[in-house]
Amino acid sequence: MLDVIIRNARIVDGTGAPWYRGDVGLAGDTIAAVGDLAGADAREVLSADGAALAPGFIDIHTHSDWPLLVDGDGHSHIRQGVTTTVVGNCGNSAAPLVGPALSGARRRLAVDHPTLELPEEPLGMGAYLAWLEDGGMSPNVLALVGHGTLRSAVMGFDAGSPTDGQLDEMRTLLRSCMAEGAWGLSTGLIYAPGSYARTGELVALAREAGRAGGIYASHIRGENDTLFLAIEEALAIGKAAEIPVQVAHLKAMGRHMWGSSLRLLEMLEEARARGIDVTGDQYPYEASATGLAAYLPGWAHEGGVDALLRRLEDPATRDQMRRDIEEGVDGWVSLYRGVGWENTLVTRCAYPALEGRTVAEIAEAGGKDPFDTAFDLLLDNRGNVGGVYFTIGTEDLERIMVHPVTMIGSDSGVGAADGPLARGKPHPRGFGTFVRVLGTYVRDRGILTLEEAVRKMTALPAARLGLGDRGLLRPGMRADLVLFDPETVADRATYIAPLQYPVGIRSVFVNGRETVRDDRHLGVRAGRVLRRRAAGV
Repeated sequence: MLDVIIRNARIVDGTGAPWYRGDVGLAGDTIAAVGDLAGADAREVLSADGAALAPGFIDIHTHSDWPLLVDGDGHSHIRQGVTTTVVGNCGNSAAPLVGPALSGARRRLAVDHPTLELPEEPLGMGAYLAWLEDGGMSPNVLALVGHGTLRSAVMGFDAGSPTDGQLDEMRTLLRSCMAEGAWGLSTGLIYAPGSYARTGELVALAREAGRAGGIYASHIRGENDTLFLAIEEALAIGKAAEIPVQVAHLKAMGRHMWGSSLRLLEMLEEARARGIDVTGDQYPYEASATGLAAYLPGWAHEGGVDALLRRLEDPATRDQMRRDIEEGVDGWVSLYRGVGWENTLVTRCAYPALEGRTVAEIAEAGGKDPFDTAFDLLLDNRGNVGGVYFTIGTEDLERIMVHPVTMIGSDSGVGAADGPLARGKPHPRGFGTFVRVLGTYVRDRGILTLEEAVRKMTALPAARLGLGDRGLLRPGMRADLVLFDPETVADRATYIAPLQYPVGIRSVFVNGRETVRDDRHLGVRAGRVLRRRAAGV
């Protein structure tokens, strides 16, 4: 007898092939049978009534490292049908925390997640993953190792190149993390201290991750004026290190860059023709999001937060920051270019009344210059101000979305509509990415077929990760499933009111256990930590 049968579903199996009607039977944590199961019995039978049944969605780019320790239910992601999440992106991971990386994480968590208490001793990847398991979580979790975390562990916020000994220390830490189950190396090359690294350092570390079977996932060195140079660097690293490359959140930032997606995608195609294994991910919004401090030049961050705050207090240094933000410096171009303060929305700070307003609006209301307004906000919040930036062209977004190598990633941490994770006005992608693709870009705009959209959310990221038992709806695969109504599925989160769950998700199973039903979380935490091993999972 089967445990569960889902009858009369529109099966979208993840391969991109046309959907077909059938039943799916589950036994324990595994898909046991697919097809006509009219003669089969089960302890529980669900009628799909023709709704679409797909493999659980795999979010290849998240920042849920700490939020899942605060609330393992993972509401904002699991309610979209996300059953597997990849943490440790953009060069920032929860492990390994050693030396300056540990003390820096402790300071950040005191502000961002004060209920979490880090251990006094260093936190390795194995210990972090065990911590996740002890608390339990609704989605499965895979972890990358952040290059910025490695660098800060060994060098703090020193802008110099590592000595041979320091590079060996970083290699050793990375090797340990890979042996303890990590899936690769991530970089955030617009963020200090990752931005201080030269290409040779990145090749050396990527080669170490590649030897262990991992991937290289990069928030590249620039997404506006330096976009093409940054892509060239990522491709060069992949080639030299002999490692698969995942380019994070593909985009062309700034109005002056609109149309650049044509050349961007050509570069990826040309690289693949030369044998470089490169793919990318994208979130389906015209606005990006990161900390407001990312507007500042790299030299402003050298030495860490306390040094940054001292610089923000000095009028002459502020003037230099302003010039660099407007004009660029040493090959660096600020995110500000092509955006402007009128398109920069404050999403998180110590003053809730300012959240959801642009820097330009805040400056006008206070009778201040917008640059000084931004600098004061950073100073008053110890550099920790969240922002959303309206910067991406619709044609570029859609062109990137339909490209065969593009998969879907939310670039968000899990959130919730209430409780400790219900803070500020985060980018709506945290609550809406996957359902927005299905509702807006499949049903309403017809940019993607249903089958191709599901492939980009399931089989494609599974293949990129080397995740052999998920991502397809077939017998023998793990029973991660999402049942949704293609006619009604939709995101509700907006930039002003982002803490809203989607509609149209009928049921979500993780490892054979129903976790969401009729848009409600059932309180089930059946997710697992998925550790990479030499022979696969």
